Amino acid sequence: MAAPRTPIVAGNWKMNLDRSRGVALATAVAGRRGEAAGVELVLCPPAVYVLPVAEALAKAGGDVAVGGQNASDKESGAFTGEVAPAMLLDLGCRYVILGHSERRTLYGETDAVVNSKTKAALAAGLVPIVCVGETLAEREAGRTTAVVTEQINGSLAGLDAASLEKTVVAYEPVWAIGTGKVATPEQAQEVHATIRGLLAGLSSAATAARVRIQYGGSVKPDNAAELAACPDIDGALVGGASLKADDFLAIAKAFAGRKA
Repeated sequence: MAAPRTPIVAGNWKMNLDRSRGVALATAVAGRRGEAAGVELVLCPPAVYVLPVAEALAKAGGDVAVGGQNASDKESGAFTGEVAPAMLLDLGCRYVILGHSERRTLYGETDAVVNSKTKAALAAGLVPIVCVGETLAEREAGRTTAVVTEQINGSLAGLDAASLEKTVVAYEPVWAIGTGKVATPEQAQEVHATIRGLLAGLSSAATAARVRIQYGGSVKPDNAAELAACPDIDGALVGGASLKADDFLAIAKAFAGRKA
């Protein structure tokens, strides 16, 4: 039988906050970390604030992790504006979000690009949070499974079992991000179960059972408990609600004590 999956709740701050507010938010979350005992917490600030946030979390104590919002697939070189995975690791990051829908839609990142970045992150010692999800048009056309299948198979191609087990997958229906809409627990669970089946196809059922799959898409304190009750939802990738300590911790608390 597979070991229990520790829930993971990550806050994607996107391009928000300044240094002082980011440090204050990180300090507040770390100070109340006990409210979400048993849940792994990750804060993902803009790249320019990774170091002060990491320092604030270290000063506050506890085990709240830091993550990047993106990373290059290159180790170093003439890539102006890019950040290498090893650089994030050097600043104290443990995680990195890859393939977020905004990176895919606004900056043209393909599954092949996400796959290359995922492999680079793993090689550097980071845990990738790999995002997949369909648009509203794709859902309404009945293409959710086809889109997610293509993204999972492409973004995670070539990963061995050990690498897959280290990877976190985030299902984020694009139509629910920042819109106030949220997939019903039944809709979310259905796709999460599909993803776990796809992971089994890439490796084995035993490996798939150990991979953590988050839900992302307008997660809020008032819908987190319903999502947490779903057997294949192992946490949340939180956007807007992660900018307030009360909301972020309330979401994390919903997953406390839940191990699949």
